[in-house]
Amino acid sequence: MSDELEQVDDRLGEADELEQGREDPRVSAARLELLQRERDEYLDALQRLKAEFDNYRKRVAREQSDLTARASERLVKQLLPLLDDLERALAAALEHGEVKLGDGVRLVHRALAELLAREGVVEVASEGMFDPHTQEALLSQPSEAPEGTVLEVLQKGYALRDRVLRPARVIVSGGLPRPENDGG
Repeated sequence: MSDELEQVDDRLGEADELEQGREDPRVSAARLELLQRERDEYLDALQRLKAEFDNYRKRVAREQSDLTARASERLVKQLLPLLDDLERALAAALEHGEVKLGDGVRLVHRALAELLAREGVVEVASEGMFDPHTQEALLSQPSEAPEGTVLEVLQKGYALRDRVLRPARVIVSGGLPRPENDGG
């Protein structure tokens, strides 16, 4: 690369000398034009190289940011089952009246939920109509609710920033039950 730069520098020096000596009849106009064209080509190539390097630098920064986000995502995915277990333990403690155990688990649950929230984890909305982008339908049940309405959430879903880490697992309404034909 430095050899190419020295060569360009030498050519530019020749071009400068020729431009200054235009009145000299020995200097050919064609030679001057050739050197000026080469100079312009080198300048164009250098500008393209600079633009390519700027694009490279931006791409590397973007990839590094994505890599960092993916590392957080892996950790958060591993923590989500712990959050589920704590919620089940809380529910069981309330059922059996074990207040002290319930208070301890509640504190741990709150601390873990706050830690995940600071990392950008949010619970996926599970009410209303079924959304295949954020929910996974495990069952479809006949119901008076409109078809496609979420009836029950079996497992909460979570997203990290704009990516779904785990879809909510839900039971969806299949609409009104169909009357059975007697075949008559």
